[in-house]
Amino acid sequence: MSNNDKANSFLETERVGVLMRKYAVPCIISLLVAALYNIVDQIFIANAGYLGSYGNAANTVVFPLTVVALAIAVMIGDGCCAFVSICLGAKQNDNAHRSIGNAIMLCIACGAALTAIYLIFQNQILTMFGGRVNAETFAHSKQYFLWISFGIPFYMFGQAMNPIIRSDGSPKFAMISTLAGALANIILDPIFIFVFKWGMMGAALATVIGQIITAVLAIWYLMHMKAVKLQKSSFVRDIGLTKKFLSLGICSFLSQISLVAAMAAINNMIRKYGAVDPIFSQDQYAQIPMAVVGIVMKFFQIVISISVGLAAGCIPIVGYNIGANRRDRAKELFIKLLMAQAAVGAVALIIVEFMPRQLIGIFGAANESIYYTQFAVKSFRIYLCMMIFACINKGTFIYMQSLGKAVTSTLLSMVREIVFGVGFALLLPIFFGLDGVLYSMPISDILTFIISAVMIRYTFQELDGNPKSAIKNVKLSKA
Repeated sequence: MSNNDKANSFLETERVGVLMRKYAVPCIISLLVAALYNIVDQIFIANAGYLGSYGNAANTVVFPLTVVALAIAVMIGDGCCAFVSICLGAKQNDNAHRSIGNAIMLCIACGAALTAIYLIFQNQILTMFGGRVNAETFAHSKQYFLWISFGIPFYMFGQAMNPIIRSDGSPKFAMISTLAGALANIILDPIFIFVFKWGMMGAALATVIGQIITAVLAIWYLMHMKAVKLQKSSFVRDIGLTKKFLSLGICSFLSQISLVAAMAAINNMIRKYGAVDPIFSQDQYAQIPMAVVGIVMKFFQIVISISVGLAAGCIPIVGYNIGANRRDRAKELFIKLLMAQAAVGAVALIIVEFMPRQLIGIFGAANESIYYTQFAVKSFRIYLCMMIFACINKGTFIYMQSLGKAVTSTLLSMVREIVFGVGFALLLPIFFGLDGVLYSMPISDILTFIISAVMIRYTFQELDGNPKSAIKNVKLSKA
């Protein structure tokens, strides 16, 4: 056994619970910190009197567009992480380092291309995501989006390299690199917004500076990897390997990009049906539903970051043990993962049902009208009432991905996020107005859980059966 093989061999021998804590906790923190970029911006924006709910609404408009960048980044990073972990478990180090090199090149190219698209089609994109709810919201959206666009390549690189760093056996460094950038954002936000009075531009600049810090730390780590050593040959384009790891990351992509599709549908339904609402049809209140739903989505993002972190942190463990034909350990981990997901969802449910006023207070409710608070309380209680199912569904999707089941994972994500998520967001408001937007989330999660329950049972049976069945969708040989 070579030194590189020994580096991750503990994934096959250490107790599953210990490994889960070691990998999942840093991953959760990394994802929470990444989520805090936009959330911290919104908190400071909401509490700045000269921005208020208009700035909140603008943040909501731009938020899905940052998720587009994240979707591409996690497709590259999570897919490469899963593939590298399986390769290391199967002692195929050559495929591991070449896939990382190709992932780096692909991420850089995608970041540059997306920035160009955002800068060229700024007005059209913001309009598509509901930015023209009123003139002031659109003006704030343009200013925020312009500067956020310049940081897209750094944001994507840092987020894509994070899971790759975890696959190399360094979850703590992955966490620290993300944490360093987020701390910079937290420090700079109040300075730029309250001291310099730079408004939406200040919030965006604080975010971009933090993203640059994370990207620089990721570059440093790539030059000092442990289990995988990058070489010149790592950066020779290999379309075959790229297809393989991207297929494993497509679930992560759909999970994020579907949120974009859902937010586009939701924002436009809010604008359409808010225009006929007795209260929100008034120009001074028109931005409230969009601002509120954006805040509710931010809390959901916090919870789902914990859920995704639990599951994504387990990808290297599951992948390595599947590669080593230790299906018993993979099953034990799945059981523990599902229990943890249910616990996270239960805690979140208690918070949104019993503490909605406290949550909305963090986002400047004291400076807003009574209509803002009333709609926010209702939104939290309805929109997030099925958080337990949402967390279990997310864990199941990502676990399928870690088994190398790209097709299964992708189909599950498509059904939940696109068929149900977007479909109900467009359909239900026709019958229930603005409330229909809120009902779309719990109904989607209930129906998806029924499908997930079937897949959970099938997976348990499969892990008890043919040793090769759990990895039949992944071929590790050279392209």
